[in-house]
Amino acid sequence: MPDLLLYFSTAACWLLLSGVAWRASRPALAAGPEPRSDLRLETVVVPVALVLHGMLLYRRVVVPDGLDLGVANAVSMLVWLTVVIYWLASLAFQGLSAILGLVAPVAFIAVLLQAVIPTRHIVTYGGDPLFTLHFVIAMLAYSLFIVATVHALVMLAEEKWLHRGVLPPFLRSLPPLLEMEALLFRILLAAFVLLTLTVVSGVFFSEQLFGKALTFTHKTVFAILSWFIFAGLLAGHYFRGWRGRTAVHWTLAGFTMLLLAYVGSKVVLELILKRG
Repeated sequence: MPDLLLYFSTAACWLLLSGVAWRASRPALAAGPEPRSDLRLETVVVPVALVLHGMLLYRRVVVPDGLDLGVANAVSMLVWLTVVIYWLASLAFQGLSAILGLVAPVAFIAVLLQAVIPTRHIVTYGGDPLFTLHFVIAMLAYSLFIVATVHALVMLAEEKWLHRGVLPPFLRSLPPLLEMEALLFRILLAAFVLLTLTVVSGVFFSEQLFGKALTFTHKTVFAILSWFIFAGLLAGHYFRGWRGRTAVHWTLAGFTMLLLAYVGSKVVLELILKRG
């Protein structure tokens, strides 16, 4: 498939999915279940969009010299992983497909960024097995924390509208708040395990992974701070019953530390690919 056609097809799928997901949430206010035609269309569009986006990432990221992990490619990869995680979760939890209405437009923008921003950051050691494992774990961890942050923001909106006594159609299609909260902590636990593996592998295998000994920069400090924040949140939840707004605020604080640590001036690359 030519690159231009691949870009157009991928962007069109995400745009269509944005409209489908938004439309599917509207009948919930008065008519209850989503129309079966919308459900069938969404069931087809999501995997097609993910496959096309994955093909686009493969063509842009895997280059003869190694891995091209420029800013646009890194952002697009994280967004793609985030949508994959939410889509898989929506297959197991009723109502979560409505959140695809939030992330699908972001995926559409990510594809546009890849098309218009000619960034290039070649990583020549991408074929090393240890680095590959470290890279995959780190990207999954970051994507899960993005999912958790989106989830926490949706919970905050759901709680706010519940206090007003009237839920908008989009929020009415979501699972109950307690189910959303239980899912949030499952996501956070999985993300925390992966973040721990990322930090440990980075600390103990820094020289082998990046060709230099570990150095404590401001990004390293913020990464460690985020680890302690999420560790404190999970410990507080399981041993002291923290939940609700406390959990949401801790999640947002931890993700802010991740942004300061991992994004910086080169987005995700500063987290896992800093070389000098």
